[in-house]
Amino acid sequence: MDIKEIQNLIKFVAKSGASEVKLEMEDVKITIRTGSGKTETTILQASPVQGVQQQHQVPVAPQQAAPIEVAAPVAESQDSKYITVKSPIIGTFYRKPSPDKPNFAEVGTEISVGDTVCVIEAMKLFNEIESEVAGKIVKVLVEDSSPVEFDQPLFLVDPS
Repeated sequence: MDIKEIQNLIKFVAKSGASEVKLEMEDVKITIRTGSGKTETTILQASPVQGVQQQHQVPVAPQQAAPIEVAAPVAESQDSKYITVKSPIIGTFYRKPSPDKPNFAEVGTEISVGDTVCVIEAMKLFNEIESEVAGKIVKVLVEDSSPVEFDQPLFLVDPS
């Protein structure tokens, strides 16, 4: 296992949210511990000639996910009175039906149940996303023409 593979494994584990991962192969044992804003990796590798184990500690810079997670609860408490319109599918988010048309919904637009708020392109199909709530759009959370994941927040709606 080369250093690039180990670095990719560290990044994957840090993003996954797992607190500890142990990987044992014939000649390599890797333990990756994450938590409290830092990631620690221990690599034990048996020397093929001597059979002696060498221990390497590879400190990794804290991932960016930790500060984002700390800031998220504050934002949620301020936005708790709003309803979130989420993406029902994975694809590319578009705010208007075509480049020469106006946006489906702007900040301040009053929407009702069934109104189209955006389009998400998935596998060359354009899916109109309809609102399941009525209210006033207070924030657009996604940039136009950007990829979105399943259940990703798209809009904040004030139901009052």
